[in-house]
Amino acid sequence: MNQFILINRLTVQNANAIAGFTWGFPAITHFLGFTHNLERKLKNISEFADINLSGCAVIAHEHHVHTYGKFDAEFTQNRNPPYLASHSKTDTPPVIEEGKLNMTVSLLIGCHGAIGNRKDDFIDWLKKACLTQRLAGGSILNNALNIEIFSDDASNLRIIKRKLLPGFVLIDRANYLQEHYKNLCQINPETELLDAWLDFAALKKTARPKSDLIGKHLLVLSKNNLDDLSVSELQNEWQQHLMHPYHADVIPNILKEYFSNLEANKTNKDLLQQWQDYLFPNEKTDADWAYLPKPKPGYLVPIMTGYKAISDEYPAGIVKNTRDNETPVYFVEAVHSVGEWKSVHRIQNIEELNACLWQYQYELNWYLCKQLTQITDHLRESNTTVTETESETDFY
Repeated sequence: MNQFILINRLTVQNANAIAGFTWGFPAITHFLGFTHNLERKLKNISEFADINLSGCAVIAHEHHVHTYGKFDAEFTQNRNPPYLASHSKTDTPPVIEEGKLNMTVSLLIGCHGAIGNRKDDFIDWLKKACLTQRLAGGSILNNALNIEIFSDDASNLRIIKRKLLPGFVLIDRANYLQEHYKNLCQINPETELLDAWLDFAALKKTARPKSDLIGKHLLVLSKNNLDDLSVSELQNEWQQHLMHPYHADVIPNILKEYFSNLEANKTNKDLLQQWQDYLFPNEKTDADWAYLPKPKPGYLVPIMTGYKAISDEYPAGIVKNTRDNETPVYFVEAVHSVGEWKSVHRIQNIEELNACLWQYQYELNWYLCKQLTQITDHLRESNTTVTETESETDFY
């Protein structure tokens, strides 16, 4: 990478908040499409035809999804007048629920080519070109864009990070999904990739039989026998057991042995009854509910990362209502993966900053956005397809 183009704090209104199965932030394809369209325009300017744009990192500073209701469960509704010739212009406009958001983001775009003394002219051109485009379907509100160009020297890392703070950069974590899927398959060979993805996407709760008396008993026992190693081991095993989802068949044997030898008297009656319920719970057993942690640490989110063809290629002009009559057409589905929002200050060196740039990757029937650290992954193992059908091969 020769240079970075930093488009700092783009304010975007009414951007698309829905991406495949997910909602809340635009798909990464929107940002790479924005970059790709800039490069297409750049090639038509003879003065800058030798400059190439490559990859784009997305840094989020602020976003507000247009929702309302309890837990922001519903998108806001509005009325838009009909625009088709077949619709009566005198009818009352329909109420439409739209997934939109306002956001403030920065884009860090890779740039190849010797800019030299053309830097000021190039930045002026970039400002005009960006303001004539939409980003994720939204309107850019900045009257004047703050665009700077930095070389990829390590000395510029601190400057770039300072300009992007506070902000979170989107990192590709397809390897997390692949690893988690393999682990689940070892437990249950019939596990589907969608099950692994939902472990990152869904908020899941698990039930654990009531164990307050058990925990209190072991805590008091350990305090009264500080020098007894066997008692300390009991308490440690119990704490380790509580850190994992409840399964009756994985209760440590040392605990089973201890409670099986505990004297059955009036004092221990309720304790032993709770222990039996803990070993053999049924539908009447009282339970505590707790959230299951994500398979990996970090601010992990489900993301849409591209498309997969679900049809053969149709020659240009065969399918009606496409964008143009010159581009071949595939019908496709959205591809989903896992991403992580990582604070900019955690980027340690210029190599990590380069690795934050998303790139296009093409395979037969696959159109994906990946980062350099994920390019060598097996694509079919690290992504899953869903039924979000589009109709074209050019997605800018």
